[in-house]
Amino acid sequence: MKDIPLTMLLDEVKQCTQCAEHLPLGPRPVVQAASAAKLLIIGQAPGTRVHETGIPWNDPSGDRLRDWLKIDKTMFYDPTQIAIMPMGFCYPGRGTSGDLPPRPECAPKWHDAIRQYLPHVSLTLLIGDYAQRRYLSPKPRTLTQTVQANPQWAPDFIALPHPSPRNNLWLKKNPWFEETILPDLQNRMDQLFD
Repeated sequence: MKDIPLTMLLDEVKQCTQCAEHLPLGPRPVVQAASAAKLLIIGQAPGTRVHETGIPWNDPSGDRLRDWLKIDKTMFYDPTQIAIMPMGFCYPGRGTSGDLPPRPECAPKWHDAIRQYLPHVSLTLLIGDYAQRRYLSPKPRTLTQTVQANPQWAPDFIALPHPSPRNNLWLKKNPWFEETILPDLQNRMDQLFD
């Protein structure tokens, strides 16, 4: 696919309707990328607020993520610095205990195509179990074990829990995350964008 410019590929992604019949609010793929990006963030799927605005991480989860990274919205939304692509590009709908899993069609169809345009990415944040299962091997059984194993994924990846308010209990039960993982993450960010 690299025979077309990245902007054309992103336009193609944003017009994708492959799984439209499964999307209760219809397709609205959300992605951000430029070839100069140094950081890639791979999350789960847009929520309803992100679906409405078309802006990735434009919700309380995004606020917490930016706080973890110690960066402001200007930098976060600069595609020449940070590329953002979820496992599922569109809002998947609501399940019994939160949003449904990301649609399985997106990552196989688009991830490799987009990643080949990102030669300067030296760190990828894998947020949540879906991204970690796709990119980490062998992945430990639980999210907690995966995040604890972060040194194993260095220097290419950092595995993070989802910054959703739904994970407040996990964060409270695992104070080591804020004591050890976040300082390491922030050091990497300083090195990356110094």
